[in-house]
Amino acid sequence: MPFDVNSLENHWMPFSANRDFKANPRLVVKSDGMYCWDYKGGKLIDGSSGLFCTPAGHGRREIAEAVYKQMLENDYTPHFQLGHPGSFELAERVSRLLPEPMNHVFFVNSGSESVETAMKIVMAYHRANGESQRLRFVSRERAYHGVNMGGVSLAGMVKNRETFPVTLPNIVTMRHTMTPEQAFSKGQPETGAELAEDLVRICEPYGGSTIAAVFVEPIAGSTGTIVPPIGYLKRLREICDEHNILLVFDEVITGFGRTGKPFASETFDVTPDIITMAKALTNGAIPMGAVAVKDNIYETVTNASPENAIEFFHGYTYSAHPAACAAGIATQKIYQEEGLFDRAADMSEYFLDAVWSLKDHELVGDLRGYGMMAGVEIKHDGVAGRRGTQLQKDMFWNGLHVKFTGDNAILAPAFVAERQHIDEIIDTFRKTLDQHL
Repeated sequence: MPFDVNSLENHWMPFSANRDFKANPRLVVKSDGMYCWDYKGGKLIDGSSGLFCTPAGHGRREIAEAVYKQMLENDYTPHFQLGHPGSFELAERVSRLLPEPMNHVFFVNSGSESVETAMKIVMAYHRANGESQRLRFVSRERAYHGVNMGGVSLAGMVKNRETFPVTLPNIVTMRHTMTPEQAFSKGQPETGAELAEDLVRICEPYGGSTIAAVFVEPIAGSTGTIVPPIGYLKRLREICDEHNILLVFDEVITGFGRTGKPFASETFDVTPDIITMAKALTNGAIPMGAVAVKDNIYETVTNASPENAIEFFHGYTYSAHPAACAAGIATQKIYQEEGLFDRAADMSEYFLDAVWSLKDHELVGDLRGYGMMAGVEIKHDGVAGRRGTQLQKDMFWNGLHVKFTGDNAILAPAFVAERQHIDEIIDTFRKTLDQHL
């Protein structure tokens, strides 16, 4: 088909400047390993693992073949009062990676749905526990928790909610943890742990017994990689324990090795009550997300209902779809057999040093990073987001894919990356910056 404005018009694209894109489309027609190819034949290296989805690299035949085999054997089984073996195997495999006592997994179709589901689990738990007065949720400024209305209500990034003013009530936000003195911190900042006391300040006027849960990204991803200060997450855990508030880690981006461990909760030695996940669960091959909960949450909700009654009135038509489960199982095998989480940990120092080589560039305003994830904040040109938007487009045609949010680039290469791939990403990034001087 021809790729022009008319032929592309029918698709209303998400999170895109549709008119601008369709005038000069950036279409990817092939992907393999660390690389993608555009429709004009250009080759580009993937510096952000798609949308942080493909840590095992693109084009993994093991996943494609597992999905193909599954589709031939059983293409669909609804999970409302029915099941298929794959969902139970995948849940068991994911549970092995989770901290104890977190052994129950509810499958959904995306990160947004995992957050929505986590909010419902929180409400169901408190109701079953006789604490229906817990109606408030706490999130943070600059937070991103997906695009369903629950996640939009928790959002601390204004562009994700200003068009949708009818959000949930009883949402309170804490400050984010990125302060000026933390500029160019590599790894966890040494200052800022005291910002966790914002939760105490919220508990005092509202009453800790009215707060249902605190939602936190261990590393705030979409806003530009905000790494938690040393001690910050542990202090949040302490405050939640003091008031019997559930702590939810949104690990849609950090889950499955991005910090060098299976989950960031292990990296930062803080066990939440609930973990949301998606993206790398299937290496991006099939849409899928999940919510993992501590045993007592599952048991409280299920034991509160009469025998043979549905305990949790929630689910999706495609929850634990057989093809998605097959992709998830194949992906988990790859992670284990190739030791990709350890590989990410081993590559982190080289990756972050390479990113920090950009510190001397006059357009770079800040650098932040941990594990195989880094944020490069570009100085704006007087209009916030304009330079970053143009840089993302220019980098594409220069042979590099990088995810930008406004003027913040988020670098998150696949764990299969070699040193030369890291060098290529940073070299192309710098050369494109130079074009904007």
